[in-house]
Parts: sequence; structure tokens; C-alpha cells
Amino acid sequence: MRPLVLLWGCLVLPGYGSLVGPKEISGFEGGTVSLQCTYGEELKKYRKYWCRESGFLISRCSGTVYSGEYGQEGRVSVHDSPRQLRFEVILRNLTLKDMGQYWCGVKRVGFDKTFSVSLLVFPGISRQATQLDSTSTEDTSFVPSRSSSKPRVSIPMTRMLAPVLVLLALLLATGLAALGSYLLQWRKKAQLAMETPRKEKVHLSHLNTSLSFCWL
Repeated sequence: MRPLVLLWGCLVLPGYGSLVGPKEISGFEGGTVSLQCTYGEELKKYRKYWCRESGFLISRCSGTVYSGEYGQEGRVSVHDSPRQLRFEVILRNLTLKDMGQYWCGVKRVGFDKTFSVSLLVFPGISRQATQLDSTSTEDTSFVPSRSSSKPRVSIPMTRMLAPVLVLLALLLATGLAALGSYLLQWRKKAQLAMETPRKEKVHLSHLNTSLSFCWL
């Protein structure tokens, strides 16, 4: 009789094989929410599960997802960590229809160890996803500007300097050509200026000789 009383006390009395977790969790529509349920050493070897409360007079479970090798069904996954004496429930792509009461439980002989969790879902995108998107866009917009700053500065400078250098070279060549032409003309004029007196002297000498012959 005494072993039966002890067994009944182990199965019914609170505190034995305790299971604790948050009473309420919340998330945004389209986002992800997770919770951790911790249990006692006595519940280590039992299967853990997550289900939605259904029924009006008698509380029942629907859409139960058990922990196991994969521990995932649809948008819900249950991962048990016996060494840490806890299991994690993850709900993805939340919808407004997901709002309601759920059970976080441990399957065992006799009575399951459970506690009720209230899930609230708010309209809109999750804040965490919005923050991640904003930081990722800032990072992507900042990194290319740093990497592309050097070529954007060096390439236009070379393109701007090239026409200037070509123009300077053309001006220099034109100036040298004009200077050479001017020097050549000046040299010709100097030579003409030196040859003109000589021709006049020769012409005068010829006139003098012709006049002397006429007087004779």
C-alpha cells in the first residue's frame, strides 16, 4: 500500500519533476518567437512536446509536436537538451490565427507534466527582422563606398589630366614652330639687309666707270 501512495504522490503532487517556463510570449505577424522550458532531473528521459489547447469543457491538445531526431513539424520545432535540462520551442512565420493558449509538456506514464503558455501575435513585421534589415543595408551601403573610393578618384584624375597634357604639348609644339619660323624670317631679313649695301656699292662702282669713259 505504501509504494502505491508514493507512486501516486510522485505523479500528482507538485514539485516532483517540476516543469517551468514563461506564462506568456509575444511576437509580430510574420516573425519568429521562441521559449525555453526547464525541467527536473526526473523528467530527463521523457519526450517533450508542444501543442495547442483545444476543447471547451475538457482541455485537449491539437497539433502536437514532439522532440526527437528532427523535432520539427511545419512552422514549429522542439529541440530537447537533456544535459542542460531544458527544451526549446521555436515558432516561425507567425500569423494572427496562432494567437491562443498552448501547452508545454513532458510525456510520461500516468499524467503528463504540463504548464500553460499564452501566445500573443501583433500585426506587422517583427522588430528584430526590421533591425537586422536596417543594419544589413547600412553595412552593404558603407562597404562598397569604401572599396570604390580609390578607383573613383584615380580614374577621373587621369582622364582630366590627359587632355591637359595633350593641349600643353600641342601649345609647346606650336610655340616652337612659330619661334623657329620667326627666327628663320629674321635671319633672311638680316641677310638681305647685309646684301643690299654691297649691291649698291657695286652699282655705284659701275656707274663711276661708265662716266669716266664718257668724259674721255
